[in-house]
Amino acid sequence: MRKKVENIINKIKPMLEADGGSIELVDVDEKKGVVKVKLVGACGACPFSVMTLKNLVEKTIKEEIPEVKEVLSA
Repeated sequence: MRKKVENIINKIKPMLEADGGSIELVDVDEKKGVVKVKLVGACGACPFSVMTLKNLVEKTIKEEIPEVKEVLSA
């Protein structure tokens, strides 16, 4: 599952980099279906980072990997 998540994050990165930010994969808990990521750069300090995390990152990962139940900020 980790490799699948990494591939999806690599697809999301260019969108975040266009706004001066990025994303790093921190952990994948396959048993709980939880992915932990860290928004960095402009995305890390942005007041909309929670929306980015849930509406872009979590939504995209869950659409492609149904086993993922939640994406959290690390």
